[in-house]
Amino acid sequence: MVVGRLALTLGLRRRLGTKIYTPKQCLLLNTPTSPSSSSSFCATARMASPSTAPENGAAHVTPTQTYKPRYIDIGINLADPIFRGVYNGKQRHDDDLSGVIDRARQVGCTKLIVTGSSFRSSRDALTIAKEYPGTVYTTAGIHPCSSSIFDTAHPHSHEEDGEGEHTPTCGPDPEKPVPDSQAIDAEKTETIISDLRALISSARGSGLVAFGEFGLDYDRLHYCSRALQLHSFRAQLALAASLSPQLPLFLHSRAAHEDFVACLKDAFGDSLERLEKGGVVHSFTGTIQEMEELMNLGLYIGLNGCSFKTAENCDVVKAVRLDRLMIETDGPWCEVRPSHEGWKHLVEMDRQERAAAEQAAEPPAGGVPAENAEAVPSAPAAPKKQQQSKKKPQKKESEVIERFNTVKKEKWVKGAMVKSRNEPCLIERVAKIVASIKGVSVEEVCEAAWQNTAKVFDLDEN
Repeated sequence: MVVGRLALTLGLRRRLGTKIYTPKQCLLLNTPTSPSSSSSFCATARMASPSTAPENGAAHVTPTQTYKPRYIDIGINLADPIFRGVYNGKQRHDDDLSGVIDRARQVGCTKLIVTGSSFRSSRDALTIAKEYPGTVYTTAGIHPCSSSIFDTAHPHSHEEDGEGEHTPTCGPDPEKPVPDSQAIDAEKTETIISDLRALISSARGSGLVAFGEFGLDYDRLHYCSRALQLHSFRAQLALAASLSPQLPLFLHSRAAHEDFVACLKDAFGDSLERLEKGGVVHSFTGTIQEMEELMNLGLYIGLNGCSFKTAENCDVVKAVRLDRLMIETDGPWCEVRPSHEGWKHLVEMDRQERAAAEQAAEPPAGGVPAENAEAVPSAPAAPKKQQQSKKKPQKKESEVIERFNTVKKEKWVKGAMVKSRNEPCLIERVAKIVASIKGVSVEEVCEAAWQNTAKVFDLDEN
């Protein structure tokens, strides 16, 4: 009777794909045995988090206790209309912002910092933060591409402040640069800075954690001239330095490193010794030398999909110190793409994860623990079904793990992600690629980024 029950149990576990371990194996895996089982069968083994070997960069999986990742997305543009189902001014599907935040939480991304890049987007971000307290936080500032509001010819309106829908942050400049003949309006500048000060003052205690996004972007001069960007950056730096208490800085620098650093030093000293709360240069795509100078000034480096485009980009990622690392998606832009150099790292990490899951589901050789000497007959194989003459086309399996259904915006259904619209739930891809490139575990990347971000932006641990 005991043998019969044993055979039935083993047969069921084989068919259910449950891996069975001996008590000795359980101790090695730190997996408890079942107290109710007369044969002391182990519970299904937990899948270990993937890690990488520093000596050769090849990913491998070790049988350690499962690590549950936790993420803070330091840069997500949730105030963009695309997360409300609006694309280029047209409503394509229902507002799905709540679904975006829910998916983020499901993968462990429990804190999101929404970037404000103009008066309008900063206010919209604050509205979202009030709706999701403890999950959504915000910044407030004027993006370099929104800085045309300082131009004499541009109307300063808090509703129509020139924000628009920018080109993807790592995309090429599709138009000719705006000439430096744009006239700077001193009186308007005073009004804009006064209004920004008032906005920041009213937002303290309501989820505002940083000043920005602001800086310089010489890759996209079709939005705003170089001279006007410099004027905007300097005026906002003066405001940031005058705040009491100061806020951390959420900075943007693209193809403008020399001017960018010079402006920071003018405002806060040659070593940024007057910068009380620090800051992060987000969506970093500069050189190793530029990155090292920023880290030596005490700034942090934000990495996203745009940071993995080329082999040179990946060399920079490898050189980022963990104590200066933050991660982000910068959604709805900057997704990790198959054309990026970093994609192959994601493919390998996900292959390792799948292999670990399959290994955990397979029964050991022979199907019976070593201490059970009795041979147990295998269950008879089910008869093969005759193949149909016409097979339905099978969907090609993605080479990377897809945790959620993804559809085109025209075919959107509740709960689905939208193709090519980057979301916070995809931050785990950023962490995996960084881990693979640097030759460290995903856990090390997640924990370093979490601790750095929580410290700089004064976020609680819950």
